[in-house]
Amino acid sequence: MVDSQQGRRALFIVNPNARNGGKGTDAIRKVLETGGIHLIEASPEGNEKIADVILRRRDECDLVIVGGGDGSLNAAARGLMETGLPLGVLPLGTANDFARTVEIPADPLKAAELIVTGQPRPMDLGEVNGQLYFNVASIGFSADLAAELSENAKKMFGKLGYGIVAARLLARSQLFTAYLDHDGTTEKIKTLQVSVGNGKYYGGGMTVEQTATADDGKLDFYSLEVDHWWRLLKLLPSLRKGTHGQWDDVRAFGTTELVIRTNRPRPVNTDGELTTWTPAHFKLRRHAIEVYAPPVKSGK
Repeated sequence: MVDSQQGRRALFIVNPNARNGGKGTDAIRKVLETGGIHLIEASPEGNEKIADVILRRRDECDLVIVGGGDGSLNAAARGLMETGLPLGVLPLGTANDFARTVEIPADPLKAAELIVTGQPRPMDLGEVNGQLYFNVASIGFSADLAAELSENAKKMFGKLGYGIVAARLLARSQLFTAYLDHDGTTEKIKTLQVSVGNGKYYGGGMTVEQTATADDGKLDFYSLEVDHWWRLLKLLPSLRKGTHGQWDDVRAFGTTELVIRTNRPRPVNTDGELTTWTPAHFKLRRHAIEVYAPPVKSGK
């Protein structure tokens, strides 16, 4: 590892399937290289994930730069945590919720400038059944949405794709029973969706909790216990602002560990991808990785 900001070696991984990943990245490369970063182009081989590439080439670099969306970051998480290499994010995906959470510029060129001039700072990760995640893990409606929203739909329609598929699913959604084990208690609930957030934003603009950050040392749980789909429509403004915990039919609390059990196995959506099933054991991974992000503003 080198200590100087200049002369750094970066493993440079761009997901060509991300919504903006197929566009030219020459301008981004120029910003990084002009800033003294030597780029080592890399991509998964065979059945590898981005994490496998990071682990395989860990000794060749001083940082990892990932261009893509939240799914690309999710695929890199294990490699970043196990190597301790800092992460530079180029937001090239559909929603880029983690970048928004930590205030990385939405413009990839400005994000590249931040990697050149900024300093990495520690961030938490969520974990469910050994699967790491940056933003949120959900069971129920969001997992059903992830199952139906194809990569082609996300690439073609962007955030509009979420809305089209979500409206169709909402009309036929039903509550399910779940059991929550947390902080020495067990609760039985009937819910449309349960979510456990590490960051602030998810799903292309929804908010886990209005004061949440990716480095606040807690997971934010909420459960949508609505009995009619039209009730959820009334909740949407609060879901976007992260104030839904104030509603009577939303259960919300902060914790660092939680188990969710269901009567039959249900898929768990982590950062937009279906990665595991219930029973789901959630843990907080405190300061698991370092990310090039703007410094925390005073007063936050």
